[in-house]
Amino acid sequence: MSKVLLIGAGGVGRVVAYKCAQNPGVFSEILLASRTKSKCDAIAADVKRDTGYQALHTAAVDAEKVPELAALIRDFQPAIVIHVALPYQDLTIMDACLEAGVHYLDTANYEPRDVAKFEYSWQWAYHDRFREAGLLAVLGCGFDPGVTGVFTAYAAKHHFDEIHYLDIVDANAGDHGKAFATNFNPEINIREITQKGRYWEHGQWVETEPHEIHRPITYPHIGPKESYLIYHEELESLVKNFPTIKRARFWMTFGEEYLTHLRVIQNIGMAGIEPVNYKGMDIVPLEFLKAVLPDPGELGEGYTGQTSIGCRIKGVKDGKDKTYYIWNNCSHESAFRETGAQGVSYTTGVPAMLGAKMVLEGKWSGKGVFNVEQFDPDPFLNELGEQGLPWHEEVNADLEFEYD
Repeated sequence: MSKVLLIGAGGVGRVVAYKCAQNPGVFSEILLASRTKSKCDAIAADVKRDTGYQALHTAAVDAEKVPELAALIRDFQPAIVIHVALPYQDLTIMDACLEAGVHYLDTANYEPRDVAKFEYSWQWAYHDRFREAGLLAVLGCGFDPGVTGVFTAYAAKHHFDEIHYLDIVDANAGDHGKAFATNFNPEINIREITQKGRYWEHGQWVETEPHEIHRPITYPHIGPKESYLIYHEELESLVKNFPTIKRARFWMTFGEEYLTHLRVIQNIGMAGIEPVNYKGMDIVPLEFLKAVLPDPGELGEGYTGQTSIGCRIKGVKDGKDKTYYIWNNCSHESAFRETGAQGVSYTTGVPAMLGAKMVLEGKWSGKGVFNVEQFDPDPFLNELGEQGLPWHEEVNADLEFEYD
């Protein structure tokens, strides 16, 4: 039994708090911390009421101030820090974990505030420091990145001698009834999907214009949805850790109304990340937009439909071509009934809890900085379904893609 410090009180933080409380044999005590303590208090009250778990405490902390965060860690003495706040804070939280001597886990890689760019290089650079401190840092343990990496590792272990083609496909076929809303932090979401597309092919990155490449993809129990090639961070680690991959791509669904709103936001400058002086004050347009858009953490009630996320893989086994599809579908309604959060938060929060559980139980171990696909996928997937995200697989499936 171990203490855990959970940083972040949005929709994902809510799910992680619920799921840790549902596993009291592993998580003996939880401290939920964020910049706004009242948000933590509201989540804690719900968790205690719904699960009966009472060892949940709250605190205010500025995760961008290393001394303040390190002091909180030393005072509470957790075995691991689960970071589900903003990716801007990855490095300061990692610094605090090193200073206080505690393991680290996150769900999204670092990106600087002033550049719409995300990559693992900043966090991978911490490997030696964590190794020398005898600590483990687990990167990208949400769903994508996260479960998609575990899915790929499982495929490599059980189904392929070499993986040659990887397509990660992500559909949100839910309806929240809002004219325009993002399913996670609007600032991060809009920065992510307005960047140029990028995919790996024949040993190099190929860049595309935003949403330039798209096609219908058929998702289980959902049907065909128009899907757009975008860059997603797990591609960077997967092509590094599975060097036989010839091509790796990431596809995500967007409705036409969503894309229309997004184009308007970009055209009028509201997606900008450079400060604009307004009546003597510097205001970042995207930060202002975040303040007026619906809070993703409050989208759950009335959210219908489901998500479908998985990996479509082609490679070679015993000298023969083979295809494989592994995926999860998650109901927004079921997620809300259990945790008060919508499905996108749920699919990120459950793996974050489960990854921490793997570390605390010694099923995932190491010294340094690791992506999830570098660990044994079996114990994780053995529990993923019972923790709320059942997965499915199909061998020799029609993957709907063309290959060389």
